Amino acid sequence: MSAPAPATPSGTADGPAADERLITRSPLKKLLGRPELGAVVGAVAVFLFFTFAADSFLQLSSLTTVLYAASTIGIMAVPVALLMIGGEFDLSTGVAVTSSALISSMFSYQMTANVWVGVGVSLLLTLAVGLFNGVLLTRTRLPSFIITLGTFLMLTGLNLGLTKLISGTVSTKSIADMEGFDSARAVFASTLTVGGVHIKITVLWWIALVAVATWILLRTRYGNWIFAAGGDADAARAVGVPVRATKIGLYLGVALGAWISGQHLLFSFDVVQSGEGVGNELIYIIAAVIGGCLITGGYGSAIGSAIGALIFGMTSKGIVYAEWNPDWFKFFLGAMLLLATLLNHWVRKRAEETA
Repeated sequence: MSAPAPATPSGTADGPAADERLITRSPLKKLLGRPELGAVVGAVAVFLFFTFAADSFLQLSSLTTVLYAASTIGIMAVPVALLMIGGEFDLSTGVAVTSSALISSMFSYQMTANVWVGVGVSLLLTLAVGLFNGVLLTRTRLPSFIITLGTFLMLTGLNLGLTKLISGTVSTKSIADMEGFDSARAVFASTLTVGGVHIKITVLWWIALVAVATWILLRTRYGNWIFAAGGDADAARAVGVPVRATKIGLYLGVALGAWISGQHLLFSFDVVQSGEGVGNELIYIIAAVIGGCLITGGYGSAIGSAIGALIFGMTSKGIVYAEWNPDWFKFFLGAMLLLATLLNHWVRKRAEETA
């Protein structure tokens, strides 16, 4: 009896197929695979456009104003982007920022405590809102759109109702003369001078959050869990990914961003209007989408969200510097959203075809 012929490795007639793990991707393929590529192209286009459309756009004072406007959006856009990569939404982010500021202000004023006590209580309660969203989502399996829409409505009512009940008006009392106010303002709302250029501290908060979020996404196991949970939650569970804990953690991250933004709001203006923040949740989502995050989850980057926020800042301030009618701002924002989404879709499709 003859011995069976040895099995031959699959491959072409000229030799075995190469191990996929040893295949190196060209720089072009790597570039096309970056989620923030479309946002970079858009940012360059917007920058060049307003460079020619507005004479004062390139002044240092103008650019620092643009950075400040971008940072106030970017602080929230970063955790919102991570949440979207994880496959979920949060429609309560805008009013959660206001809630955080209101809690700090009213607790400090009513309890006549050090301002930092109110800041600490605000952190705990804001995180509790994020925990509520995350636990309710993972327990009920309801769409995050429905859950966070409910949270949005509840917080909107609480912000107005409690503020009027406690303060008698729709805004909080000033806490500028309370102990700890100056040190808290230095942390959350100060202005730094570097080489004669005035930079708001929110820019540093923004950069720090982008750096930490990028490290989490690209260098940690938790980052892999975020992509897996957003790409296919059921498949992720099947291979041992703690999807429930991952999504709860993402909502806590959004709450942390809301707390930082809320403290900046409070210590920038001393008082807070209870109706502020409504509609800002859409701006945070827009910045993340312009930055390359997919609505369906599983794709995006923190750097992309930062670029999306920068585009927002350049557009909002560029229109002012160009002395255009600001009524057109929302039109330009909507047009950028559509163009960025189409460009991101094209880039991702090209990356899949060349992979």
